[in-house]
Amino acid sequence: MGEEESIKEQRIRKITSLYYSRSEIQKAIFSFSNNRETVPRYFEGFGKRPDALQYQSDVFELAKKGATSFHCSEELWEDPLKLELNLPEQKIRDLRIGWDLIIDIDSKYADYSKVMAKLILKTLNFHGVKNIGIKFSGSKGFHLIIPWQAFPKEVNGVKTASMFPEWPRIILKYINSTIEKDLVKEISNLEKPGKYVRNFQASKEVIPDLVLVAPRHLFRAPYSLHEKTALASVVILPKELDDFDLKSADPMKINIRNFIPEVKKGEASELLVQALDWYKEHAPKENSEKHQRDFQPIKFENLSDTHFPPSIKTILLGVGDGRKRALFVLINFFRAIGVEKDELEKRIEEWNKKNKVPLLKGYIQAQLAWAYRNKTILPPNYDKDYYAAIGAVPTEDELKLKNPVNYLIKKNSKGIRKQ
Repeated sequence: MGEEESIKEQRIRKITSLYYSRSEIQKAIFSFSNNRETVPRYFEGFGKRPDALQYQSDVFELAKKGATSFHCSEELWEDPLKLELNLPEQKIRDLRIGWDLIIDIDSKYADYSKVMAKLILKTLNFHGVKNIGIKFSGSKGFHLIIPWQAFPKEVNGVKTASMFPEWPRIILKYINSTIEKDLVKEISNLEKPGKYVRNFQASKEVIPDLVLVAPRHLFRAPYSLHEKTALASVVILPKELDDFDLKSADPMKINIRNFIPEVKKGEASELLVQALDWYKEHAPKENSEKHQRDFQPIKFENLSDTHFPPSIKTILLGVGDGRKRALFVLINFFRAIGVEKDELEKRIEEWNKKNKVPLLKGYIQAQLAWAYRNKTILPPNYDKDYYAAIGAVPTEDELKLKNPVNYLIKKNSKGIRKQ
């Protein structure tokens, strides 16, 4: 552990026991954890999964054992402890009783996150969603929540509970597309904007992003501490966004509020239907599900790492930020080029050892299990934010060929052969 990390750990450990000993903090975290998988984090690493809080006092007991924060699932489960790594998809659907829409705003700058949060609130209000919970992430972003009760139980005969993560992802894509131009404009008009903030393509490095929804994805529980800042993930009101500063998240000065707002049944119905309609029109432009279902893995002879695209080679050297995105890219790349399961898992294991902070083995196994239960799809196209966000900026040649698999085929047609 570096000196800087050691200082951060010492700072948060000084306050964890005192902070989590407060009954109102325990109650806030425990109440929110109902029907959720809830996992403690021990500074750098998460605890075992699945896990759940059985009693309010569990919060303090885990803190005394070294827990520094608590993380909850977006999905709501009949019994979170029945979740297992290799459960069949149907069993997972049977256990899932619903999901909250969590809008996780990720940014380098808190002021930019505020701009995005306000634009999202405006968009949600326009679609009839009036009751939205907001909390500070604990670092530089914000989490917005639309509770499960706000969504219709079915759309055109399809059960909403079974459509996780597909429908939440579509909603986030729809919101992103709706606010994109205004987001660039509003951030560009700030008094001290980051450099190159003039259009979306030129400003991807500083424009806030919405974190991708994933199966069994965890996010920081309300009033949980943040390891890097020692600040609390405090709940705020929409009218407080403009004046919010880090002092408002001082764990020793906060007031407790409920993160989950009271909603009208079905008030997010219009939002969901609009998003699904939008997706039908725009899906062909962004590697639609039909295209993905039709894709068949391509097997090669004489394939070696030297044939891989530059961006993939960069990722395979190990990453700092964006490990989960990098894992998503690698799994889909290897599956798309026909790498066998055992070899794929070996490569992922070797790659993970090179990461600055390796991903937990359980998380990787969960993502692999999810991938194997579904059709093989292409890795994300180069024009998506995945690559730049993890430090694997595509070359000009790569951008011309759109996708890592296209690059592999066209650039190495003579050196390798398809089977």
